[in-house]
Amino acid sequence: MDTNVMIGIVAVVVIAVVLIVIGSLFDRSRKRALAKAEEEAKARADARIAQERAAADAGAAAQAGAAEEAPAPSAAAAEAAKAEADKAAGAPEAPKTPEAPKQPATPTPAPTREKPESSASRITRLKAKLANSSNPFGKALFNILTKDNLTEADWEDVEDTLLLADVGAEASERLVEELRKDARITGKADPAEVRASLKEKLLDLVGRDTDRRLNASKEGAGKPSVIIMVGVNGTGKTTTAGKLARLFVSEDKRVIMGAADTFRAAAADQLETWGAKVNVPVVRSDKDGADPASVAFEAASRAKEENADVLIIDTAGRLQNKANLMDELGKIRRVTEKNLPVDEVLLVLDATTGQNGMTQAKVFAEAIGITGVVLSKLDGSAKGGIVISVQQALGVPVKLVGLGEGPDDLAPFDPEGFVDGILA
Repeated sequence: MDTNVMIGIVAVVVIAVVLIVIGSLFDRSRKRALAKAEEEAKARADARIAQERAAADAGAAAQAGAAEEAPAPSAAAAEAAKAEADKAAGAPEAPKTPEAPKQPATPTPAPTREKPESSASRITRLKAKLANSSNPFGKALFNILTKDNLTEADWEDVEDTLLLADVGAEASERLVEELRKDARITGKADPAEVRASLKEKLLDLVGRDTDRRLNASKEGAGKPSVIIMVGVNGTGKTTTAGKLARLFVSEDKRVIMGAADTFRAAAADQLETWGAKVNVPVVRSDKDGADPASVAFEAASRAKEENADVLIIDTAGRLQNKANLMDELGKIRRVTEKNLPVDEVLLVLDATTGQNGMTQAKVFAEAIGITGVVLSKLDGSAKGGIVISVQQALGVPVKLVGLGEGPDDLAPFDPEGFVDGILA
């Protein structure tokens, strides 16, 4: 064999070995750095908890010391003693000055806490709001299907209406096929029969028997039950986290929130405003731009220590094409699970975004794994079919829907109420 060939082979082997060694050293260094970061996060959390305990102990000691001190004699008592002494010595009494009438003390009003609306009442409002919204989905379908004789063009209009409502191509085709086979629609049916048939078909697509309960509300749920809120900027994620805390408070659950959205300056303040109204504490960082995972770890530590029922962790809005930010979500989950298991990951989607929201949903599902969807702004949306398409694409149910801007405009998703609303 030629000497140059042998030298080339040896050089290639040496370079390969060097690359393998360098890669191994780099991987080992990265793992050490990650372990160090997690240890530092835990140390910061332990230091803050110790600080809070020390402050609480100092406050209790100060109160106990104050209680043991004897009260000093008042000026009125001293004056009365002097008068008695003068009287005993024979001194003339000083003329009495008439006392001003005493004003009753004004009691300091106790801070009032809002009482959130119950789940049952919210579902009733959901039906009413959907029925009165500008959503043309159900009305357009009903108008087409109640014609005496449906032509091929009419059926194409039905499918177009479903696609415009973001039901999705596959689900739209399936629904049209089922409607064409229904004798109540293909014949000269009356409107009541058409509506009944359409309702049944839509309920089948939405999923009438799907379990949509939050894991924290199920029998045997972990305590504290941890919920991580995810979603892109502008979907109303932080607002939804605050509204969700109110929903749990209405069920008499003890809630703590973690402000792990440290990239947006006002996010923690916004969360604290929501919490203050219903006496829900918020764990946050002292400075903007802090490590979100350390905030999540600290919140999990406090929820565990105080035996809370639910911990809600708000995260930063992520652009689905930013891989490093999506990796941060995975880190938040891993660090939280060093303290408590994560029971729920809720993806907040804006119902008005339609199929654009589907792209977001798939990326988040791959990055962190989601257990349910919250659809905000559903009441005024012309995209009601997103309920159907997002469930079919992700295989997870829509669990909550946003009804408006009010503090209690977040309700458990009720399939029958939703279908009744859009067909009203």
